[in-house]
Amino acid sequence: MDRAQKQEAIEALKGVFADSGAVVVTHYLGLTVAEMTDLRGRLRKEGAQLQVVKNTLAQKALNGSVGEAGDALFTGPVAIAFGPDPVSAAKVATQYAKDNDKFSVVGGLMGQQVLDQKGVNALATLPSLDQLRGKIIGLLQAPATKVAGVLQAPAGQLARVFNAYATKDAA
Repeated sequence: MDRAQKQEAIEALKGVFADSGAVVVTHYLGLTVAEMTDLRGRLRKEGAQLQVVKNTLAQKALNGSVGEAGDALFTGPVAIAFGPDPVSAAKVATQYAKDNDKFSVVGGLMGQQVLDQKGVNALATLPSLDQLRGKIIGLLQAPATKVAGVLQAPAGQLARVFNAYATKDAA
């Protein structure tokens, strides 16, 4: 890589760190190409990505903004999983780490906050953004359906009373 390519890679990583909800830092030593492809496919289904990064370029992209604890995450063979949703990349990465012992989660970055492995696991247990939206919509719709049911009840009772009088008069 020449100097211009390195600068371009650093700028791209700065964009990743700024735009992602959370960045999960992982070690992938010993994974085959097929296993990496499988992991990338799983992440892509959730709207996230996996990128192998050079440690020095990642540290320069962070520019000391997360301190020594953040720079310490970038040692060894590092790949970062990231997505716009803070939970999606963490969920897939931690699940894949449970299934495959060659892949491990080292930590993560969420804005200016450095997460350790336990922090990433806690993040992975949270519901995703789509699940939260579904719950909120469900909560908003429930009172509306109850109001409609309450408003409909008197009309239904009135119809039954009229029907009873009609059948009584006919008999």
